[in-house]
Amino acid sequence: MQRILERGEIESTDHTRIPRVQLPDSSSVFVDRAARLRQLANDHTLAGYLNLMAHVADAQHKLLGTVHLTPVPTDRLERAQAHGMPPLQAVGWQRGAEWLEVLDGLLKHLLQVQPPLPDAAQQVVLGLRQAVATNPAGLEELADDLLAERDQNIDTAAAPFVMAALQVYWTAMAAHFEENHLPVVSPFGVCPVCASLPVASVVRVGGARDSCRYLCCSLCSTEWHLVRVTCSHCEDTESIAYHRIEDGHEGIKAESCDKCKTYRKIFYQEKDLHIEPVADDLGSLALDILMGDAGYMRASGNPLLWQDGAD
Repeated sequence: MQRILERGEIESTDHTRIPRVQLPDSSSVFVDRAARLRQLANDHTLAGYLNLMAHVADAQHKLLGTVHLTPVPTDRLERAQAHGMPPLQAVGWQRGAEWLEVLDGLLKHLLQVQPPLPDAAQQVVLGLRQAVATNPAGLEELADDLLAERDQNIDTAAAPFVMAALQVYWTAMAAHFEENHLPVVSPFGVCPVCASLPVASVVRVGGARDSCRYLCCSLCSTEWHLVRVTCSHCEDTESIAYHRIEDGHEGIKAESCDKCKTYRKIFYQEKDLHIEPVADDLGSLALDILMGDAGYMRASGNPLLWQDGAD
């Protein structure tokens, strides 16, 4: 029988026994996401979009092993260690051209799926393939904007596909990264590997991570530990509340903070072993509407769904 640790118990435990970081498993990260997206799509009002993103995740898994990895320069690792900074920080990273090859492969995969994509999605995919061939500089600029979380003048239709390619690129690097090269302490609230924001958090079950809460990186799929009942945005511990849809899934809640008026979703694996943070976040948009109506703002978005910042 699972027992949930209370905050005081967690703080008093030997933290060396709780894994601080869980790097992504390249054999399963996108396979699990695709399967969960298809499961969630059953009888869902957003079934079409969830199934589209499942095709994207299929392509991501197919392409993950094709990324050509170059060793991270020793001096970069040393600087990260010395200054307590994520070593694969996405903003400002000099990307190799292979990420564009990943994007083109992902788009090609989507054009071959059966049944074919809806016309609107096909037009976006075809436009992006043309951009890969004729305007790579424009795609690099869009990638920079997405990685920096800029939400003005973003091509919201193209963004999920570009972000999906970037996820493959960074997940490949993170999956092959050596955990002992990470700084002992990293900046609060961002991924200790790539410095991206978390999409949500998950309370895991089983093994050394049992009953522990992990934030889930929106870019490289790394997970890192954060004590429960702590705002993942401002670190406050006094103004935390939990919300869920009445009669909705018991394993899906929003953790809100009245100090910074933000929220992130928190998923409980004991309620559903197949929880997958990116997929389940997309599948629970009704909770976002509830939180918006209550006056809270999302602390960060979902990499596979973008909204115009002008809206």
